[in-house]
Formats: sequence, C-alpha cells, structure tokens
Amino acid sequence: MLEIQELSKSYGKHLAVDKVNLFIPDGQVGVLLGPNGAGKSTIIKCIAGLLRYDGRIGIQGIGAKKLEAKKLFSYVPEMPSMFDALTVREHIEFVRNAYNSSAEDEYIEEMLKRFELHDKQDKLGNELSKGMMQKVSICCALVTLPKVILLDEPMVGLDPGAIKELKAVLLELRDKGATVLISTHMLEMVEELWDIMFVMEKSHIIGSYKKDEVGEKDLDALFFEMTGKPDKGGEKR
Repeated sequence: MLEIQELSKSYGKHLAVDKVNLFIPDGQVGVLLGPNGAGKSTIIKCIAGLLRYDGRIGIQGIGAKKLEAKKLFSYVPEMPSMFDALTVREHIEFVRNAYNSSAEDEYIEEMLKRFELHDKQDKLGNELSKGMMQKVSICCALVTLPKVILLDEPMVGLDPGAIKELKAVLLELRDKGATVLISTHMLEMVEELWDIMFVMEKSHIIGSYKKDEVGEKDLDALFFEMTGKPDKGGEKR
C-alpha cells in the first residue's frame, strides 16, 4: 500500500509538485503519466527518500522516512548508477545483504537468467552498457522482495526481451500482493499493466481512472480525454 497526502516540493521558487494526493492499495499497479517536467520523477524521488518534501508519504501504513518503511520498498531510478569495482553479481548480493533479504540464491539465478545477465554476472560496473545497468538495477530492486516497488521510466534503454520480462515480473509481484508505481510518459509501455492511472500536468495530478471502472477504453484514449489534447487521429476528446 502506498499513500501520499498533500505532497509538495519546490526547487527554489519553482513549485515542482503541488499538494499531490494518491493512493494505491496492495496488489495493484499504479501508473503516473504525464509529459516530461510534469513532476513525476520528483514524486518518485520524494517517496524514495532522495528529496526533502512537505506532506506525508506512507508505505504499508508506515511513514516513508522511517527505517521500517524503507525495508519494505525498492526503487528503480531512471538513470541507473553502478559501483565501478563491483561485478553484476556483487551488486545484487550487496543489496540482498543490506536489506537482510530472505531471497535465496535460486531466486537470484532466476532473475539473472530472465534478464539475460547470467553469462555477464562477472562483468564490472564500469563495463556495463546503459541497458545492462538498467537490468542490474531492476534485479537489485527485486532481490529485496519488496512490498512496494517504484520504477521511474523503467523501460527506457531496455531491449524488447527485457521489456517483456519486466512486465511479466511486475504482474507477478502484483499477483503476490505487492504495490507497484510506474512513472512514465510512454503510454504504450504500460497499457497491459495498469490498475490505476494518475495523470500529471504542471506539478498537479489532474485526475485518475481505475481500470475496472472504464470498460474497454484503452489507456491513451483515457489520457487524451483527461488532458483535452489531440488523440492519435488529431481530434480532441
């Protein structure tokens, strides 16, 4: 469960996020949609504890700043960063140990194979491409066995096989009761994943939809309907 109440964040005089509220229950995938600069990444970074903010963020009912809450969630940043002198496998082992995770070696082996890293697990961080770093970052997030997982533009830089695998893994997490929040401007990448959609414009969430309440409408039609911007055919909704 992820709950945000009256979240605000400013950079100097620029108000990046203005009194945002959202709620995603256990076992659902929320997607935060909007153009670049709308404030999506700022929200994700506030949840992850990377930025100071005003308001309240709760992880499974616990304040996000508390250590107990931090043990329950993981984060896949938009721009992954690796330790130069650690191998792929050592990155994952480091995170497992840091979180005191109960993930077993077999689980790590499975993730390495699913993301085509098994034959690259001895490569050092400074030898990895952007796509490989993204895959390692995803595996590091998964090895914590999170109750809540945050992903900021997670498909950027991934090959089609890795995108397919990531979608499958996120649906598996959802089915096990985890809460997922994906921030993206790429609607087509989350079409089959979402349960709740939040649309951002200029630091605000301007509205939301629940998948089980909108019938057969697809994600981009709902997005354009809410924003009032032209759809693919050039008409307004």
